[in-house]
Amino acid sequence: MKKEAYKIHIVGAGISGLIAAQILENHGYSPVIIEATDRAGGRVKTDIIDGYQLDHGFQVLLTAYPAAQKYLDFDKLSLQKFLSGASIFTKGKLKTVGDPLRNPSLLIPTLFSNIGNFSDKVRVLRLNTMLKKKSIADIFNKNETTTLKYLQNYSFSEEMIHDFFRPFFSGIFLEPNLETSSRMFQFVYKMFGEGYAALPKDGIEKIVHQLVSKLGKTKFLFNSPVKQVIDGSVFLDNGEELKSDFTIVTSQAHQLIANLNNQEMEWKSCDTLYFEVDHRVIDKPLIGLIANEEALINNIFYHTSLTTSSTPKKELLSVTVVKDHQFSEKELIEKVVEELGKYCGINGCRFIKHYYIKQALPKLQNLQYELSETETKLTSRIFLAGDQLLNGSLNAAMISGERAALGIIKTLEDGLIVEEFTSEFN
Repeated sequence: MKKEAYKIHIVGAGISGLIAAQILENHGYSPVIIEATDRAGGRVKTDIIDGYQLDHGFQVLLTAYPAAQKYLDFDKLSLQKFLSGASIFTKGKLKTVGDPLRNPSLLIPTLFSNIGNFSDKVRVLRLNTMLKKKSIADIFNKNETTTLKYLQNYSFSEEMIHDFFRPFFSGIFLEPNLETSSRMFQFVYKMFGEGYAALPKDGIEKIVHQLVSKLGKTKFLFNSPVKQVIDGSVFLDNGEELKSDFTIVTSQAHQLIANLNNQEMEWKSCDTLYFEVDHRVIDKPLIGLIANEEALINNIFYHTSLTTSSTPKKELLSVTVVKDHQFSEKELIEKVVEELGKYCGINGCRFIKHYYIKQALPKLQNLQYELSETETKLTSRIFLAGDQLLNGSLNAAMISGERAALGIIKTLEDGLIVEEFTSEFN
């Protein structure tokens, strides 16, 4: 049986599904990606509204991600880099901290910021040095605790944790209490230290467009929600049955596969709201952190502080909320506008768009960086992918997609159940 004759379906056109398709194509197969929505990307999407580029949630690409370096052409993405630091709204003042070795303009603001004490600054340098020397494998092989406990054990002051670490990493982990694994903290901190946070000039969805452009033999079925996956078949919501030699399920496997009904994944959610404003209170491409435990908003960013392909009329401001709340959309907008004025001195906001990302990041314990091809195998014909198998990151999504595809390839190359397929589907 020729490779291209095998019926291989991938449920979900997110990052892991696109990487899986690329690996399969590279080995001579022609997969079909089944996507419930009208376009590829999953959570990695960008809308154009009123001339502004609005990503579905505040997202960045960390250029040090090993898998991103392997699968993305950074030059063609026209990456716009954030400065290595943050502007912090605390006690009615705006203070800036950053890495002056990367950007000398941050030296004076950092020295006079009064964020943390002298010992905190020494510990930051020590942490940077330690994590640069530490391999990713070592990070994920060590015992894990919470990020908060890790920082406390490292003897950072409560002020440093409150003013910088908590708001900064709450925005990354999408939870306000730093309960996320210390493995993830060390990994992300290492990635920030070895590369940059960046956004493509066209918005975060440019990553998806680049991955799709590399696919020449993959067929897409859009607007095709899947109802069930069993060995040998994929059933769509419209009642259609697709015969399938192999199927890769990239998310929500518990809803599609009968024997996973009791294994529902827990997810973290967040709100991102976009506003048009007349001017910026942060003049550099730095994330703004709100260091106040009473505040609902966690961080802000002026997307127009980076170069974009669109030509904005004014300034575009995003606001991220990671705390749980019971506000209606109208109440949430009013509360955010109120807090922007109260904590950040930002007034005159024109609301543009609200994104509620219900499944923004998986809630995971015992975080891992790697998995083998066989670990993605659920049955002889069904394989799993998605960042929920490892850790909540674009890097993990890419790795899992690669491993699931290689799992199918290994099964075929080892000659397992090929005769069964030949007799059943031909």
